[in-house]
Amino acid sequence: MNALVNFFAHPGRATLGALASIGRVALFTLRALAAALRPPYYFGRLVEQMLIIGWFSLPVVGLTAVFTGAALAQQIFVGGSRFNAESTVPAVTVIAIVRELGPVLGGLMVAGRVSSAMAAELGTMRVTEQIDALTTLRTDPFQYLIAPRLVAAVIVLPLLVLVSNALGVMGGFLIGTQRLGFNVTSYLATTRQYLEWDDVSSSLVKAAVFGFIIAMMGCYHGFRSMGGAAGVGRSTTNAVVSAFVLILLANLIITVLVFGS
Repeated sequence: MNALVNFFAHPGRATLGALASIGRVALFTLRALAAALRPPYYFGRLVEQMLIIGWFSLPVVGLTAVFTGAALAQQIFVGGSRFNAESTVPAVTVIAIVRELGPVLGGLMVAGRVSSAMAAELGTMRVTEQIDALTTLRTDPFQYLIAPRLVAAVIVLPLLVLVSNALGVMGGFLIGTQRLGFNVTSYLATTRQYLEWDDVSSSLVKAAVFGFIIAMMGCYHGFRSMGGAAGVGRSTTNAVVSAFVLILLANLIITVLVFGS
């Protein structure tokens, strides 16, 4: 009997720990949403976070999109040539970039840059008791620190993804016309023909959800940091890893359940 209990003890503890973590994240998320919806609103902090999350992430997101679009067009051409379907390069490239690669890669790149920075900043504030000082001054840390980051990420990520989609398609266009022998006019006409509004809307919905995930994971892990510099380092790592995993999970759910028809 004891052996049976011991056999189920470890998975049981792991399951309870996972459920407890999900509950803590859910409660933190609800508190952050409530803080974002009620005054006071710190518009200066909001604009600052929009610049940090959006403008300063633009170079890395743009370069990633251009390189990915160019490589994707080349690979589609190579694969299509085996079935005499080289002409599908413009259509498949624009659909793949706009529906999938643009939002996902953009979200992952921003998560690597922004989630870690948020966790490090808030974690440092936590271990140096700056967050406690805000509470002492009767300033709600959720309204002052977390709500501007959350709102800024949800607003800025769709704009970043729009730029990412355009640059990704441009990368495929450059490879297609300069290396693969496509006519400029026909390539652009095919791209416009096969790009539909559902593709763009799914990309924007994904981007907004990814922005929410990025900000929430960075703030959650940073806000709960403990244990000095080592704790801040663990929080930074956990923020990036959890943001990556949740972005990929959310992408699957949105793709299959919302835009899968």
